[in-house]
Amino acid sequence: MNATTAEDQSTAVNDQPPARQLRRSAEGAMLGGVAAGLSRYFDADVTLIRVILVALFLLPGPGPALYLAAWLLIPRDGEDQSIAAAWFARRRGQSY
Repeated sequence: MNATTAEDQSTAVNDQPPARQLRRSAEGAMLGGVAAGLSRYFDADVTLIRVILVALFLLPGPGPALYLAAWLLIPRDGEDQSIAAAWFARRRGQSY
């Protein structure tokens, strides 16, 4: 491999768009921002995501637990850590 090829490959890697991050959205949030964050992450209509979440709540199963887990584990826009991570950090007296 010569120097030109190595430079071309490193440029190709650096030109990639940044990885999408799943975040609860503060903008357009109704409850915890989970649906708005999921719709932004999957580039889907927020109404469709909300209908799916309501269906998960109405059907017997783990719908409410999954929403609660998402609310606790997905960080909000502009925050470094989720609610659960911040809680554990406070309990341990350290930050992640």
